[in-house]
Parts: sequence; structure tokens; C-alpha cells
Amino acid sequence: MKRVIIVGTVIVTMSFAGTAWGKSAISPIPLAKWSIVNIDTKDGSGDELLSALNQASEDDLVQDLYVGKSLRTIAEENGGDFNEVVALQVRQLREQLDQRLVNGNISLEQHAAQMNELESLVTESANTAYNLV
Repeated sequence: MKRVIIVGTVIVTMSFAGTAWGKSAISPIPLAKWSIVNIDTKDGSGDELLSALNQASEDDLVQDLYVGKSLRTIAEENGGDFNEVVALQVRQLREQLDQRLVNGNISLEQHAAQMNELESLVTESANTAYNLV
């Protein structure tokens, strides 16, 4: 359970922190750690996670998460695309795992093991509602 909460928190933070911090936040992050900033969006017009969830702002998303809604619930309530939410987060985490492998921060075996469980962890986390209040 603790692992799911940690993974869920990392995934959500990675997904919407990019527009909050901007490009300048990338350089101070050490390569050995997972970056939580992804400034590359498909259409260049905004945050992909907010688009997939059909959320108006990061504040709305944070508020929904804070009151204990899962990403699935948020997507369903707002007419968003839950499958796109999962695919987006899986893609971002795969890119980070690939970069960690290239940088030598993880072994090929670690990379393969983490890649194999990535989609199930993301899906489980996105379906889980965490009560933070």
C-alpha cells in the first residue's frame, strides 16, 4: 500500500508540475533522481494531464485529489479520457526509465523489471483514491 501511495504521488506530481515550475527548474535536478518536470506537451498548448482529465486548472486538480478523488473519478466526472491519463503517465515514466538506463543510474535488469510492472502500477495508482484530509 505504501508503494502505491508513493508511486501515485510521484506520478501525479510529475504530470502537472511541469507547467508550475517552468523550464528553469530542470537544470538543478540531479540526473540520478527521477525528474518531476516534463515541459514537452503534445500540442504545446498546455498540460497534457489537465487536458486528458478535462480539468480547467491545476488548482482544480489539486483540490480534487486533496479531497480524495482518484484520477479515474476525476476523469469520469469531467468527461476526460482515463485511458489517455494512464498512457500519458506510463509514457513519461518510460522516458525517465530509459534516461536512467542511458545515464547508468540503473542496470538493464532493473530497467526491464521496472518496465514490466510500470503500467499495472500506474493503473492501480490512478484507480486509487487517497484520503488526504
